[in-house]
Amino acid sequence: MAFFADFKKFLLKGDIVSLATAVVIGGAFSKIVSSAVADIIMPVVGLITGGTDFTQKFIALDGKSYESLAVAKEAGAAVMTYGNLIQAIINFIIVGLFIFVVLKAYENSKKKEEAAPKPPAGPTQEELLSEIRDLLKK
Repeated sequence: MAFFADFKKFLLKGDIVSLATAVVIGGAFSKIVSSAVADIIMPVVGLITGGTDFTQKFIALDGKSYESLAVAKEAGAAVMTYGNLIQAIINFIIVGLFIFVVLKAYENSKKKEEAAPKPPAGPTQEELLSEIRDLLKK
């Protein structure tokens, strides 16, 4: 029974629960970023690059020229799809940018919370001086 008690204690540690929460939120954030990349940013990149679809860029290793990646794969040619690497690099940069923007906004919000003036603790200087004056009068 000690094994299960230790296991339960391990699972309910604050670090483990925080990590699990971060993983779940990260998965949801990943879907948002993937949608932003595929639906918003990549069409703009395609417009800038003249409609280039990087995932269709390849080199046939048999030296023949194929009209498309699908045709090369149907022919059984070994292909090096360098366009997928370019696409992955673009996605990585965009994900990094999104994470940077979100964390920067989070840090700025934390700074604003910390910069809020705290109410004075205890009596003010005027109150103390008034008290001293009253005591001296007695």
